[in-house]
Amino acid sequence: MLIDSHCHLDFPDFAPEVDAVVDRARTAGVRTMLTIGTRLRAFEGVRAVAERFDGVWCSVGVHPHEAREEPLHEAGALVERTQHPKVVGIGEAGLDYYYEHSPRDDQIRNFRAHIEAARATELPLIVHARDADDDLCQILSEEMTRGKFTGLIHCFSSTRKLAETALSLGFFISISGIVTFKKSDDLRAIVTDIPLDRLLVETDAPYLAPMPYRGKRNEPAFVVHTANAVAALKGVEPSRLADATTDNFFRLFTKAKRPA
Repeated sequence: MLIDSHCHLDFPDFAPEVDAVVDRARTAGVRTMLTIGTRLRAFEGVRAVAERFDGVWCSVGVHPHEAREEPLHEAGALVERTQHPKVVGIGEAGLDYYYEHSPRDDQIRNFRAHIEAARATELPLIVHARDADDDLCQILSEEMTRGKFTGLIHCFSSTRKLAETALSLGFFISISGIVTFKKSDDLRAIVTDIPLDRLLVETDAPYLAPMPYRGKRNEPAFVVHTANAVAALKGVEPSRLADATTDNFFRLFTKAKRPA
C-alpha cells in the first residue's frame, strides 16, 4: 500500500472525474490520500471530498499565497474546523518568498497562527516552503521552544539546512515528483541522507507530475513513480519503501485510520 500524503482533490482540475481519479489511485495501490486545505472559504469543498470517499482525509489551512486575503490573527478558525473526524492536519501553511502573492509579514502572521493551531489540537502542521528557508528555520525553532508540535515539510525541494532543521525538530519530510526531474540532483542527494523512518511521498496533484508524466496533470495514482524513485535512492525494494512511508504517515497523522 502507498499513501499520497498531499493532493488537492477539491480543485477544479478533478471536478469532472474525481471518482475515476480515486478509483485509479486504488487500482495503483494508493489506498489512502490526504486532500489539503488552502483557503478557509473553500474548506467545505475539501471536507466534502474527504467525506465522500473511504481512505481520503483532509486538512484545514490557508496557503501563504492567500495570507493577504484570509488573515488569521489567532488559531480559533482553524481549531474549530478540526472537530470534524475527517480533518487530520493543519495546513498547508508556511512561507513562499518566490511568488510573494502575499506580503511577508502577512505570511509570517498566518504561519504562526497555524503553528498555534497545531499545538492546540496536537495535529501535524503541513509546511509549504519556497525560497524562505532562513525564516522558516528560525520560526519553527523559536516556536518549538514555546511548546511542542509535530509536522512535515511538504513537497520538499529546499536546502539541506531546512531538511536538517526539520529533522532535528522531529519533523517528517515529504517527497514529490520533483525528485524524478533531470535537474534535481541536489534534491536527490539530500533524499539519500534522510532517514527512512522520516520520509513520506506525495503528488501535490494536480501539479508536479513525476516522470514519465511530467507536463501532464498529476493525480494520486502517479505517486507510485515517485515512490519507486525514492526507493532506488535509498537502496531498498519498492515494497519496503511503501511499508515505511505508510507506517510513517500513520505515526504522524494519528487521527487518520488505516484501511481495513
